[in-house]
Amino acid sequence: MSATTFMAREIAEIPAAAEAVLAAGEAARIGATLRARTFPFVVVCGRGSSGHAGVHLRYLIETRLALPVSAAAPSVVTGYARPPQVAGALFIVVSQSGRSPDLVAATQAARAGGALTLALVNDPDSPAARASDLVLPILAGPERAVAATKTVTNSAIAGAALVAAWAGDRELEQGLSALPERLNRARALDWSAWSDDLAAAPAAFVTGRGHGLGPLREIALKLAETLRLPALGYSAAELRHGPRASVSAATPVLALRQADPLAEGVDDLVRDLTEDGLRVHACGGPRGTLPWLGDDHPACDPIAMLVPAYHAIEAEARRRGLDPDKPAGLTKVTETL
Repeated sequence: MSATTFMAREIAEIPAAAEAVLAAGEAARIGATLRARTFPFVVVCGRGSSGHAGVHLRYLIETRLALPVSAAAPSVVTGYARPPQVAGALFIVVSQSGRSPDLVAATQAARAGGALTLALVNDPDSPAARASDLVLPILAGPERAVAATKTVTNSAIAGAALVAAWAGDRELEQGLSALPERLNRARALDWSAWSDDLAAAPAAFVTGRGHGLGPLREIALKLAETLRLPALGYSAAELRHGPRASVSAATPVLALRQADPLAEGVDDLVRDLTEDGLRVHACGGPRGTLPWLGDDHPACDPIAMLVPAYHAIEAEARRRGLDPDKPAGLTKVTETL
């Protein structure tokens, strides 16, 4: 295994990639196009890490534009042959490669059904891009590690920039403008206290709320694919119910907390789990135990929190003798329906 993995190099490239997609201005142009139209609802389509960026996008659209957002199930088209009725809607496909056949088929069906289709992709010449009316390149550059990092952050950033322009949200635009520098500073944050705690864990939990939901699910996925550790990402509201019975002293909990109206619920969960003697590592807020940059825009902070989490996971994989660039049984692009 190389002393410097592709995953580590690509994490280091996140700040520059973020600056590139923001500087390009394509999100602002497309956002202006969307602002001139009306939509009854939005559909977001993506799988895996791209799906997690789509969850982040969903919260932004619903909170900034008050439009209901549905998550598409591509198998409804590819397996059940039942194209959804999406006339007049906006259909957004989020894909790193733009080559997964199920996502391409769902996009083609949405366009044929009368939706305006938009592709957030790293390859603007990919099949998903060609199937779409509009294309927003995420400009992350080549990504060789199977575990996606900079394409995830850039997908989330491109989506946030799109919503900022679409909604005319100046505060979000300002938060995004500060994000490349914050992402660079986040590279120095040491979350090894959390990753060290995973060494003997049979499973792990990641929690948060709202704008943090997509990023926390992304961290859980990285634990599973890179460390081969079963990991579950839950909303802090959900974790209090059925899943709480599975949390024990053997299963560390990582909590992400951004400064918004949902912060109190995360703070209360961290307090309760800690008082129950459980192993909780919190980022952000008065109960934070992990190094953090301090609060900025609540939709941007969860993106920045991905960077120290990625670093910690990559380092823990190497410590265990695992290759973070080649998780067992996985390839970069899924070609099956």
